[in-house]
Amino acid sequence: MGVPAAQMWTVATYVLRQKLARRKRYPLVLMLEPLFRCNLACAGCGKIQYPAHVLKRQLTPQQCFDAVDECGAPMVSIPGGEPLLHSQIDQIVAGLVARRKYVYLCSNALLLKEKLDLFTPSRYLTFSVHMDGQRDHHDFSVCREGGYDIAVDGIREAVRRGFRVTTNTTLFDGADPGSVRAFFDEMMDLGVEGMMLSPGYSYDKAPDQQHFLGRAKTRKLFRRILSNRRKSWRFNQSPLFLEFRMGRRQYRATPCGMPTYNIFGWQKPCYLLQDGYAETFAELMEATRWENYGTESGNPKCANCMVHSGYEASAVDDTFASIRGFWATVRVTILSGAYADPQALEALEEKSLSTAELGLVQLNVSPRKAVDREPSQV
Repeated sequence: MGVPAAQMWTVATYVLRQKLARRKRYPLVLMLEPLFRCNLACAGCGKIQYPAHVLKRQLTPQQCFDAVDECGAPMVSIPGGEPLLHSQIDQIVAGLVARRKYVYLCSNALLLKEKLDLFTPSRYLTFSVHMDGQRDHHDFSVCREGGYDIAVDGIREAVRRGFRVTTNTTLFDGADPGSVRAFFDEMMDLGVEGMMLSPGYSYDKAPDQQHFLGRAKTRKLFRRILSNRRKSWRFNQSPLFLEFRMGRRQYRATPCGMPTYNIFGWQKPCYLLQDGYAETFAELMEATRWENYGTESGNPKCANCMVHSGYEASAVDDTFASIRGFWATVRVTILSGAYADPQALEALEEKSLSTAELGLVQLNVSPRKAVDREPSQV
């Protein structure tokens, strides 16, 4: 089981309260971006492509607390940029833990080991480390040789000190299913609590626009990776959401389930799309034309989306919307379904592209530029 029972209970009771109140739309996870600055320059990322004056800005702890209180979601994910570059990240995390929010602090882990003293282990705090696969593939994807080894060292130390640690992996076109499965074994051997997977989403600002996955390729890739799975693998995601990725389920997008707050305000409509900003959370929920987003809307920006910010809330809602959905979740969670699939097993033997053949864009950007800038607050 990749999610502790106490956290599952908190989320379950929260969702049930929303349903009893007959709320059609409600937040499940707040995506809180305190800064865009980063110490990597990954080819598939659109965040660090902002101009220097934007990369210098960061939210204050009080702005973060106000957003969390206004939103009310039981879980808070803190992506970036690299949150560990924030000069007050320890204060932000401490304030959220004091509010009993389940916090996922996302990091590439280059600074994790040296920053651990800033934090105290808690059931409410999880370090979500971005790992793109085995050593060579990860280093190639993040455009940093040795990045994998530094991250692994940070993970080991965090686990040793009693912190909750998960991994977050983005898969692009040409990913080798066999290598991804071997990567799962490596992460489980490190003692991480669970793993999260996502297909790469086409950020408008991302330098490499050629290797993002379409929906058909996503289903094919995830079917090969997640079928015939080992019992030792633990995933920090809804089981029904993973089935959606494998093509076993169909869902409508629920972008309001994971609203985003950053240095510009409340981002419309979700973490991955920027169609304007709202000043308040209430304005975001009430003024956004949600029917204009999701694959069913015909919006070309949403055509290939199968990411967590659009669909994991849909899967969680399905779990509590019917006996069938609830039983399916229990069955997979308790019985650890292996998803036996002879065709997917045979397909694992097919040749996949190597990182050299992928041709991902390598950026000629010094990661130190973003690190060395003096931060400012909004």
